[in-house]
Amino acid sequence: MVVLGNHDLHLLALAQGHVKSREDDTLGEVLAAPDRDDLLDWLRCRPMIHVAGNTTMVHAGLLPQWDIAAAQSLAREVEAELRGPRHSKFLETLYGPRPDRWSDDLSGADRLRVIVNAMTRMRFCTPQGVMEFDTKGETARAPEGYLPWFDVPNRKSAGSTIICGHWSALGLRLSPGLLALDSGCVWGGQLSAIRLEDRRLYQVSCGADANGPAPARPGRRR
Repeated sequence: MVVLGNHDLHLLALAQGHVKSREDDTLGEVLAAPDRDDLLDWLRCRPMIHVAGNTTMVHAGLLPQWDIAAAQSLAREVEAELRGPRHSKFLETLYGPRPDRWSDDLSGADRLRVIVNAMTRMRFCTPQGVMEFDTKGETARAPEGYLPWFDVPNRKSAGSTIICGHWSALGLRLSPGLLALDSGCVWGGQLSAIRLEDRRLYQVSCGADANGPAPARPGRRR
C-alpha cells in the first residue's frame, strides 16, 4: 500500500504548473515519460492514510484531536478532491502554513490545507494541535511549547500503532505505538522496511559506497 506524502503532492502540483521545480528535484523522468498522464493519475488516486486493524499508515502524522475514525473521514475529503474533476484547482490552493491548527469550523481550501499539512508535513505541534513547519531537526530542537506530534499527551490516535516516515532527522524509531521508518536514505543513510507480523526490521544501505541493490539485512528492534 502507498500513501501520499509531501513530495508526491509536489510532483502533482508541478505537473499542473502550480509550483516551480526545486534544485533538488529528481522528477524530470516522470514528467517526460510517455505514460506521464497515466502515472500522475495513478498517483493522485492513492490514499492519504491506510488503516488495517490496529495499524495506521500516514506519511507524516496526525493531529492530537483526531482519532483514527476522524482521520479517515478527513483523509477522504482530500482524496475526493484529488480524484475529482477539480483536482487542478485543489493543487493550486494547497500550499501555505495557514491555518496552522485544526477547527471543525474550517471549510474550503483552509480545511483541506490543514488536513494535508498535518498528514504530509507535520513534525512538531503543541498539545492544542498548533503546527510548526520551520524546524526539521531532532526532537531536542523542538521550539518552546512544541512537542513531536507523537509525544503529545492524550493524543486521540494513541490506541493505534502509527507507521510514518517524513522525518529523516528523527531517524529510525520503533516503539509499541510508533514505527517511524525514515532512516535517511536520501542523505546516504538506510532504506528501512518492517514486517508487521513480528516487527522484523530490514535495511538496505543508500550510501555512496553501496554497489547496487544489496541484500536486505535483517535485524530486530523493539
